[in-house]
Amino acid sequence: METRRTLLVDAFADEPLAGNVAGVVPNAAGLSDDQMQRIAAEVGASETAFLLGSDGADERLRYFTPATEVDLCGHATIAAYGALFEDGAIDAGDRTLRTNVGDLDVTVDDDGTVWMGQNPPSVERIEADQLDADRLGDALGIDPAALRDVGADLPVAVATTGLPWLVVPVNFLERLGEADPDSAAIEAVCAAHDAVGIYAYTFDALDPESTLHGRAFAPAVGVQEDPVTGTASGAVGAYLREVGAFDGDFPDELRFEQGHFINRPGHVRVRVAGDDVRVGGDAVTTLDGDLRVPAADRDDDIIEA
Repeated sequence: METRRTLLVDAFADEPLAGNVAGVVPNAAGLSDDQMQRIAAEVGASETAFLLGSDGADERLRYFTPATEVDLCGHATIAAYGALFEDGAIDAGDRTLRTNVGDLDVTVDDDGTVWMGQNPPSVERIEADQLDADRLGDALGIDPAALRDVGADLPVAVATTGLPWLVVPVNFLERLGEADPDSAAIEAVCAAHDAVGIYAYTFDALDPESTLHGRAFAPAVGVQEDPVTGTASGAVGAYLREVGAFDGDFPDELRFEQGHFINRPGHVRVRVAGDDVRVGGDAVTTLDGDLRVPAADRDDDIIEA
């Protein structure tokens, strides 16, 4: 029976057991779809990235949750490239990554920070008569007054750089920390606005170096609360520029903190320049071992009810 080296890597973190964990299989050549799916289920992370060779790109990644393949995963990409750089398998510089949604630009800095390109952004404001503070507050388990306080200056909007997120401003960190989300209500709100989840944020951050503190809820795709969310961070960076959230020039770089309320603290660096949106972060390998993999043609006795 063959073995495959398999890692657990914490993305958007600079220390172990923080940020957002992903599985990484650095050499997935020859694995069948079924084998990759079963490995992802065994690893148990929200996503596992499988590294494959590619004609026309430097690398190819495929991403599997414990239940199915997904086309793209930001934190698993950061995790995979962070692990490759840590191993010495790649050098700092620009890379081209092939995914199921096309080719993406990835840059690895000399210090190991991984930057991932996003799709061109789109931001659509949601008017109060389409979605009021009472309904949002009930869905998030936050006093609606905490949403109304900032709603006049910072609108609710659907923002996307590949995955659409409903972006919701909250006045203070204390109110955001009190969130007690109603999963069914969040699913209904998101379905009504074609969003994958809600990203609620406040400029009242824990770290003075942070731009904001965010929390992401996406129960419709099986994520009650995501520790640190790369795709949402890129979308929110584009949203902040679109709504004129800052006086004067837009910052060259933003820093979003997330995950502290579920004991997985991490942060995402975000750069927005025209249609070029990039998210960046560190990655830390926490587990490195060999996984035994049954042969691809193995027949299982599966009993169907």
